[in-house]
Amino acid sequence: MKSTRVRVILAVAAAGVALTACSPNQAGAAAVVGGERISSGELDRNVREYEAALAKAGVNASQLQFQDSVPQLVLFQLVNARQYAKVAESKGITVTEGEIDQVIASQGGPQKFEQAMLQQAVAPSKARDFMRSQVLINKLVAKYGGGNDEAALQRGQAQAIKDLQTVKVEWSPRYGQINTQRSEQQPSVFVDAGRFGTAGKSAAAPAPPQQ
Repeated sequence: MKSTRVRVILAVAAAGVALTACSPNQAGAAAVVGGERISSGELDRNVREYEAALAKAGVNASQLQFQDSVPQLVLFQLVNARQYAKVAESKGITVTEGEIDQVIASQGGPQKFEQAMLQQAVAPSKARDFMRSQVLINKLVAKYGGGNDEAALQRGQAQAIKDLQTVKVEWSPRYGQINTQRSEQQPSVFVDAGRFGTAGKSAAAPAPPQQ
């Protein structure tokens, strides 16, 4: 069950990245998701919170073997969460706080859940929102699939991917260029480091031109 959920998330996320690589035209935006800005200031706050949480846990970002810089991955997860939520909620999918609590409990409780989120480049204050978006998109995939077998999973993913295409994502080139050809040989989300760090290194996002 858990492995199926992870496969759904990864498959849909990969498709979302490949279909939404462009540059925002709104000043001070790190990304724009369906017309909604994620400002450089918001990203900077999340990066700082994430790095503080890593330090508190005694973990260096290099230990996590990320293929992209911390600001890139934090931005990627903020975008994913917002895009997934917009798509699923537009189709009438909802998630209760109780359902999120159940997921957290299934992962060993709040502490282990936070640790798992750190491994996904999600700041503690965004962990519940991130998990809400994952549950939402998986519910949507299940709704479209109409079953629990591999064929149903593929049907659900295919339709969810089409839905994701309707929510345009624009990325600031300051954070690098999106990798639209991700593979085992080239697993990074971004094809370059942009101006804000290299893979596996902790680097804060820039102060706004106001994010």
